[in-house]
Amino acid sequence: MTEATPEPLCEPVLKDLGVHHGFGQRRSQVPDLAFFPSQVHGIEVLDVRREAGSTTVPADVVVTADAGVSIGIVTADCVPILAATTSGSAVVAIHAGWRGLAAGVIESGLRALRSKSEGEALACAIGPAARGCCYEVDDPVRIGLSSRYRDHLDEVLVSSHPGHFRLDLPLLAARILEANGVQSSQIGTLHRVCTICDAERFESYRRDGSRAGRLKHFITRPGADPRQG
Repeated sequence: MTEATPEPLCEPVLKDLGVHHGFGQRRSQVPDLAFFPSQVHGIEVLDVRREAGSTTVPADVVVTADAGVSIGIVTADCVPILAATTSGSAVVAIHAGWRGLAAGVIESGLRALRSKSEGEALACAIGPAARGCCYEVDDPVRIGLSSRYRDHLDEVLVSSHPGHFRLDLPLLAARILEANGVQSSQIGTLHRVCTICDAERFESYRRDGSRAGRLKHFITRPGADPRQG
C-alpha cells in the first residue's frame, strides 16, 4: 500500500497575504522549479533571479523579488523561517541552526528582505525544529549564543545538568525576529513544533543521526512566472 503524500504545512500569516509556501513534512512535495542553495550554517545571502539554475552556491539565506520564483531551504532540526513583505513584493527563506543564529543569520535574512521592500512591514513564519523538550546542548553552544543574545535566553536555554542545557531554537528565533522589528502579530508560530518528538511527521538528525532525511521548505514570490507560460 502506497503511503499518502502529506501536504506541506501552511502558516496563516503568510497564507492570508496570498503567499504560496509550505513547511515540509516527511514525503511532502515542493514546486518543481524551487531553488535550494548549498547550506553551510553561515549568514551568506543568495539573491535568486528567474534565470538562476545552480544549486551549489553556498548560502543560508535565499531571497527573491522575481514574480513566480520559488526558493527554499532544507532542515533536519534547524529552524526554517519563511518571510515576505506584506505586499508580497519579495520573499526570503532562512536556515537557522544554532551556529547560524549565533552568527546572525536571521538579521542577515531580514536585511536582505528589507533591502527590496522600501520600508514595508514583514510577515514571518517559524517552522518545525528542535525544541527544549528534547534538544540538549553543551556549554560551547551556550557561550556561542550568549555572546549575541544574552538578553533573549530566559526559558530558551535551561540548565538540565552541569554543563548541559535544553535549547528551544524556535522560541529563540521568535524573540530575535521581534527584537529586529517584526511585529509579534506578524510572527506565525502555528507550526513551531519539535522535530525530535514527532518521528512520524518529521526528519531529525539529533534523533536518527546519519540515517535522517531532510525536510524541504519553500516560499514563492506571488505573481505569474513566465517559465510556466
